[in-house]
Amino acid sequence: MNSMKLSLLIPIFAVVAASTLQSTHAAETIESVRQRFEGQNVEEIPDFQKHVVPMMGRLGCNGRACHGSFQGQGGFRLSLFGYDFKMDHEGMGERIDLDEPVESYALQKATLTETHEGGKRMDVGSWEYNIFLNWIKGGAKPVESPVELIELVVTPKEVVFSGKGQTEPLKVIAVWKDGTQEDVTVMCRYTTNDDMICSINEDGVVSSGEVGDSHVVVAYDKAVVPVPVLRPVSDQTGDRYPQIAGRTDIDQHVITKLRKMGIVPSDVCDDAEFLRRVSLDMTGTLPTPSQVRAFLADSSPDKREQKIDELLETPAYSAWWTVQLSDWTGSSDASLNNVNPASRQRGSQDWYDWIYKRVNENVPYDEIVENIVVAKSRQPGESYREYSERMSHYAADKNASFADQEGLIYFWGRNTFRQTEDRAIGFAYTFMATRIQCAQCHKHPFDVWTQTDFQEFEQFFARVNFARNGSDRAEYNKMIKELGLEGLRGNEQRRAVEKALKEGKAIPFPEVVINKPRLSPAARKRLQAAKAKGRNVKIPAKSAKLLGEQVVDVGNVDDPRTALMDWLRQSPTQLFAKAFVNRVWANYFNKGIVEPTDDLSLGNPPSNEALLNYLAQGFIDSGYDMKWVHRQICLSDTYQRSWKPNETNIQDERNFSRSVPRRLPAEVAFDALTMATTNDARAKTFSSDLKGRALTRTSPPRNANSGTDYALAVFGRSSRESNCDCDRSSEASLLQTLFVRNDRETLEMLDGRGSWVAQLTGRQPNKNASNNRQANRRKAGEQMFKSLMRQLVKAKKSKDTEQIALLEKRIANVERQLDKLPKDEQKTKKPADFVADQAVEEAYLRTVSRFPTDQEREIALSYVAGSDDPGAGLKDLMWALINTKEFMVNH
Repeated sequence: MNSMKLSLLIPIFAVVAASTLQSTHAAETIESVRQRFEGQNVEEIPDFQKHVVPMMGRLGCNGRACHGSFQGQGGFRLSLFGYDFKMDHEGMGERIDLDEPVESYALQKATLTETHEGGKRMDVGSWEYNIFLNWIKGGAKPVESPVELIELVVTPKEVVFSGKGQTEPLKVIAVWKDGTQEDVTVMCRYTTNDDMICSINEDGVVSSGEVGDSHVVVAYDKAVVPVPVLRPVSDQTGDRYPQIAGRTDIDQHVITKLRKMGIVPSDVCDDAEFLRRVSLDMTGTLPTPSQVRAFLADSSPDKREQKIDELLETPAYSAWWTVQLSDWTGSSDASLNNVNPASRQRGSQDWYDWIYKRVNENVPYDEIVENIVVAKSRQPGESYREYSERMSHYAADKNASFADQEGLIYFWGRNTFRQTEDRAIGFAYTFMATRIQCAQCHKHPFDVWTQTDFQEFEQFFARVNFARNGSDRAEYNKMIKELGLEGLRGNEQRRAVEKALKEGKAIPFPEVVINKPRLSPAARKRLQAAKAKGRNVKIPAKSAKLLGEQVVDVGNVDDPRTALMDWLRQSPTQLFAKAFVNRVWANYFNKGIVEPTDDLSLGNPPSNEALLNYLAQGFIDSGYDMKWVHRQICLSDTYQRSWKPNETNIQDERNFSRSVPRRLPAEVAFDALTMATTNDARAKTFSSDLKGRALTRTSPPRNANSGTDYALAVFGRSSRESNCDCDRSSEASLLQTLFVRNDRETLEMLDGRGSWVAQLTGRQPNKNASNNRQANRRKAGEQMFKSLMRQLVKAKKSKDTEQIALLEKRIANVERQLDKLPKDEQKTKKPADFVADQAVEEAYLRTVSRFPTDQEREIALSYVAGSDDPGAGLKDLMWALINTKEFMVNH
């Protein structure tokens, strides 16, 4: 262990030791302030940090709707949730009267002696009133040095109800570093994560609601503690729960929770369901008909395990998980337009290639992240010119790949990642799936981080610079002069640079630079004087803090990013590992163990903490082997359960007792449409030959008005615009339905050149010139229809009735014009070997990855065989199948 890592760990050991010592030698607990201050002659002087500020929180004074808002109220502003003691004390100064405490304006407002827009907050003589009064009588002392809260102990640790309307009081004990313990139950801030399941009042009394499970969250000082609240859905709990074997560790953790909830899991799904589900989830690819037949005919007891291992080795697996890693890390052409001077549009392709190579080689996840976080441009001993020459050679060589670069420097060059606050927020989101932006302005309401923590965390990013003109300005200017580019700016310079590269010349490249620490003029002068005298020089300390954990002197480390990477691996919170396994889990189950998946905070606890901890620790122990996570999940009965519910789990979507049908992600949906309808030769190579697949689209397009880009936008492809997993949408919409039902591209897939229907029936497009003109008119009309429909969706969201009426009128007019145009005529040549029964069976295998039932076979065969044009009949069958829910969702 190097000295940096050891220095980071020492504070952790100290905290753990202090906590252990405090628990071992527990002091007597001071009773609640409610009991202590309810009398009229109380002499105790309350503490501003422990009592006065929390009391203002209880009364709602420092909430968002009152004095805790950014504007404050009535000229009086408090820190939101009360964690800036200095600000709050100064704000109280004009509203207290030390000479006549009872005449204090703050008391008169709160008791409605003076008009108060916020209404009456307490009664004269109440225990709340006495706390404020005694604090003022005692001199209204501020917080000279905050006392550290070691632990907030909440009992019971879990609340289990058996019926609606039951109550359970919580008791909360604050354990302080000075050795004192106090009952602070009435001083806490309480929230519920689902008020349908449970509610909680200001005194910490939990009340039960509907069946299900959630959490109540207790907040006091800097601590945030979630408490699980359960109301079983049946009486099949504990000893009455049926004997269900947990084959894997995942299953055992899931069943332990289900037993508490009285939820009986669904049976394991059949082979056809499993094959389709795991192929789509793991590789974003439908199984071929031959793969379905072979898998269903295989009687090997371990065939599912073999299939999982087989899928993990396909290029499609690497492509689909490259898409997801690109989502999380924020790759998009819109934010990468200046990272590669050789081509403004090449940034996202380089990014995709770099990640794909490492996923395909199963490089450990922490190594991938390390080569992003601490990415360096230059190789050891390389000058700026040599670096630019090397990068120019790569850019000019069509056979070279950015994937061979050691680090993904583009991560630091995004337009949305320049300011230190943006970097702090983006870093936490990407690698810890944590939202820290609230702490920019105030104490995070659902976690331990304060505004100070955020500001100290920012310091790790202050010295990192993506220098678009390089760090050696003299050499950069020299290269510009040699290329004859002096005086050129903007697009004119960019075009000249691209031309110079094509001519085989070396061009200057941007690079990641770690700037020297900024010094004040006085500090710089002292440093220069010390150097002149030959003394050992140390830069003045510049401390940064790793989100409430270790403090690092970033002024005296070569690269502050190394401390960030060490911390990701070593933090006791394990947020780095938890973020990855939780996002992977959500891909397979439609919901994360923590949901939303990018909000791993204390106030948003996991639905199954033991399960999340198991996966995170196992991931770490595996050496951050990404395939270990996929394999563990997919081998479990939990993943392999049927979507068909029973009476106990029909409403369950958070405890993983069954498979929840979920709409296919955008790229997967479009590729499924393509694969289901394409000819046999292309379908056979779909998981190995990635050319033309939606999974290889490297960036959300700037404009998505037609073709594949339009389809992906309609189906909710990630926009990669913000630090949020919600950039990808799984919501159903009218535009999706219209695309699959009547979009020209979908209809062309069904029986156009290269389609399966054309292959099977010999259907060929008619090349008549007149029909081509009609087809062009139809295409233009359909584009207009799609554009108007998008506008209509927006108008309905904004409830613009006038615009809605106008658009509906225009849409009706376009539809009338389209109805007048003849549809594409096609000639059919019925092959001698066309067998309707085989075609029907193949259609089902291609789309829903199973054989048709007897009834389905009979209906479909009757339609296809009875049609005068077998191609038209088969096209209609395929159209009907791709428009079923069974095709468009994974189940």
